[in-house]
Amino acid sequence: MKPAGRSQLISTLLLSGWLLVVAWQVEEHLRVVEAAKSDLRHRSHEIAGTLSAVTRALRFRGATPQDRLDPVLNELVNDRTNEFVSASRLVLVGLLNTNGDLIVAVGQTNLLSHESLAESERWAEGYVTFIWPVVGPEGATNPTVLLPSFRNFTNGPPRDRDFSRREPRPDGIVFTNADGAVATNFPPPPTNGEMGPPPPPDDGKRPPENGDRPRDGIRRASWMRGMSDADFKALVAKRELHGLVLAMSTDNYRAICTHDWWLRFVIGFFAGISALGAGLALRNNARTAELQIRLVRAAELNSHLKEMNLAAAGLAHETRNPLNIIRGLAQMISRQTAAPSEIRDQSKTIVDQTDKVTAQLTEFIDYSRPREVRRTNLNLTSAINEVVRTVNFDLGEKKLRVENGGEALTIQADEQLLRQVLFNLLFNAIQAADSGGQIQFVSKRTSATEGALEIRDDGPGVAPENQREIFKPYFTTHQKGTGLGLAVVQQIILAHGWEIECLGNEPRGAVFRITHLKLAA
Repeated sequence: MKPAGRSQLISTLLLSGWLLVVAWQVEEHLRVVEAAKSDLRHRSHEIAGTLSAVTRALRFRGATPQDRLDPVLNELVNDRTNEFVSASRLVLVGLLNTNGDLIVAVGQTNLLSHESLAESERWAEGYVTFIWPVVGPEGATNPTVLLPSFRNFTNGPPRDRDFSRREPRPDGIVFTNADGAVATNFPPPPTNGEMGPPPPPDDGKRPPENGDRPRDGIRRASWMRGMSDADFKALVAKRELHGLVLAMSTDNYRAICTHDWWLRFVIGFFAGISALGAGLALRNNARTAELQIRLVRAAELNSHLKEMNLAAAGLAHETRNPLNIIRGLAQMISRQTAAPSEIRDQSKTIVDQTDKVTAQLTEFIDYSRPREVRRTNLNLTSAINEVVRTVNFDLGEKKLRVENGGEALTIQADEQLLRQVLFNLLFNAIQAADSGGQIQFVSKRTSATEGALEIRDDGPGVAPENQREIFKPYFTTHQKGTGLGLAVVQQIILAHGWEIECLGNEPRGAVFRITHLKLAA
């Protein structure tokens, strides 16, 4: 498989693995959300069961007084010391009748609406409502009626409602409450400590009283026996407990969902980072392997080039010997007086061309020679002065002035290679400078451990587009140049770890700047 195809396959596998992790985290988050909802439902069901048991416990002869049930409801809604209730965050408790109408509500009643009472479970912003049925221990045959508060009776002044009085009361009493007025036929108030009138003497032949067992089969309590069937059915339909509505805050549920969402997000994020990192690592490994292969091939090519370089240098060296022989014979012919003048002139031409080819071969051998740097501490000013003395004839022929200025520096360099660099740069400046011109050597310290050297001339200079090309082999701007002098200079500079660049000199000429010269300690 090609490297590109292999990388694409690995990237596809990593992306697929990350998508699987993301899908898994989404599924786990949905499971946690559903578990939190189930926990809220379970808590509401437990509260509903508790209220159903309390309602049955407070029932007396088929009815539960609201005065006794209200404290229980208020305690459930307002008490935050109970761990069970506080964890459930109960905010509303309501009791429903057979028709689904609200009888009693404690807490934030503004949360109730027709929609919340029409559904058994309704989730809204900040809360959720549940509706649970209230079933007595005997089922629907023995319903529980929520009796209104006796404080709502309106039978007259408070003294008329004093149950401690034993004088007779009128048979037909009327009570009103928040639900409206309901006409009932209650018997006189109890005088024997129980709900309803005192029972007649039991002679074993007591006939059934009117209203004891209506035709609908619902057993009445003793306090209901004075009611007509219509009033009894109206009371049962209006006050019979049939359902329980609970409103619970969803703050804890949302906190659980939010925490789990962030947890899943962090897992997915780090999974993505891991997949990306694995992909980049594999990509880098592939590139590293490719680079290693290229390095091996480059090393093989470099070894081959070295062998060719040695062969070329050997060929140049062997070629130079026959040229010296040809040059010597041409000189002998040119010096013979008996030879015709035309032959002597041609012999001199042979000598000149032989010298030119020999110089090129010498520079080629120098360029192809491996550079082994042996550093010693050298005084840069002294080395420049010695090189200048070797070219005094050429300087005098063109009437050039040489100035060696700047700071006196002692650098670490190979003495022979440094002199060759200075000679080549100085000779290049001599060829470029006009008659009567000036050449300057300027050395300076650039830091505590490094220095720089500039060789300036006032010749025609180097065009900007040629300032980089001038260091390439066989590139020259002089007719008599070989194109290898500056290439040898750059080769030696790089072997020392220095840098060289060609710049323009103001107002005219060129500057060759050598930087990063290592100063001697």
